[in-house]
Amino acid sequence: MKQRTWLYGLLLAGALALPAAQADAQEVTMYKSPYCGCCTGWADTLKGAGFSVTEKKSDEMEAIKQKYGVPEKLASCHTALVGGYIIEGHVPAADIERLLREKPKDVVGLTAPGMPQQSPGMQPDGLEPKGYDVLAFDKNGNTTVFSRY
Repeated sequence: MKQRTWLYGLLLAGALALPAAQADAQEVTMYKSPYCGCCTGWADTLKGAGFSVTEKKSDEMEAIKQKYGVPEKLASCHTALVGGYIIEGHVPAADIERLLREKPKDVVGLTAPGMPQQSPGMQPDGLEPKGYDVLAFDKNGNTTVFSRY
């Protein structure tokens, strides 16, 4: 009986020692070209916001975008999956957090089309996003403005 109590105590202590952010980190899978540094910069901004990011390098980005239904007009350099949604390009972490919190049923993803120069991963550290829109899109490629910077 003492051994079991001691073991439970040890397991509880280990569980309590885990950082809360690590235990609650939202998993992001990001597909990117092996040659794109700004994609890694974007992933770093998500990690800084508490996300857990797995980078998968691919030379077949067009095929990945087609697989997940990203319309060509909404494409950017990388494609990520989180919480059942598609995140295309340099979408700020705050927008992803809002999407996951609100869970809009008609939205399949968010995009920052192209490569906006003042977006996370593209601008110098510490600057706020500026000068572009983040769009929500549905399965037919219809868009609405989700956030304006």
